[in-house]
Amino acid sequence: MIEFGGLKIQYYALTWVISALLIFQYLKNHKIIKDLDLSIEQINDLIFLYGLFFGAMAGGRIGYMIFYGFDQLTINPLSLFFIWEGGLSFHGGLIGVIVSLYVFSKKHSLSFLRLSDSICLAMPIGLGLVRIGNFLNGELYGRPTEGNWGFIFPTDPYGFTRHPSQLYEAFFEGLVLFCVLVLINQRNDNAGVVSGSFLVGYGIIRFFIEFFRQPDAHMGFITLQLSMGQLLSIPMFIIGLIILRRSLKKHEAVS
Repeated sequence: MIEFGGLKIQYYALTWVISALLIFQYLKNHKIIKDLDLSIEQINDLIFLYGLFFGAMAGGRIGYMIFYGFDQLTINPLSLFFIWEGGLSFHGGLIGVIVSLYVFSKKHSLSFLRLSDSICLAMPIGLGLVRIGNFLNGELYGRPTEGNWGFIFPTDPYGFTRHPSQLYEAFFEGLVLFCVLVLINQRNDNAGVVSGSFLVGYGIIRFFIEFFRQPDAHMGFITLQLSMGQLLSIPMFIIGLIILRRSLKKHEAVS
């Protein structure tokens, strides 16, 4: 937490704001956005209103309550709005972003897949920073480890030395995935290729890093020793493969 006088700002919230600003700066002059001929006002709406607020924040909250807090939601539906209690789901946020992008594309008569490519290309920037925010907040930490690289998190009631799984995710979901998507976009700019590659790449990374991440205490493993995050990453991976395959086929047909 950072304090400015009497104002207290959580690292997690700060990384969200910085992420949105960096994504805006990255995308406003990107070729995909220029090809779509979006104005600065439309880019603002796309990133901050549709992408961040309606998509990531609202979708993330709804997704969290459905995937991770459904019992609480059925007991008290108003708990959906108890945002001060925390709880956002990446997979819920992703669904929210997809729906928001679809609405935005229809409103402005734009290619949905092109819009999706632009957001997916920049999304790892936010993912990496937000995972660093998770690490600084001492949340979503990893499973116990005997490795010298382990951390003891003040928020851990057991005081175990744990994998800094947030940093693993920051590196692979952030830096590595971003570099891979940039290279893919340079080699093949067909609509949907970046979107499909993002879904496949994130799905694989998240699935394997979950083996080092401590499952949510109130849920544990869902089935076959797999966490909710892993189960949600499987359909994400499959959908990504379908999009990627169709986009590449169109590219071959054009070539």
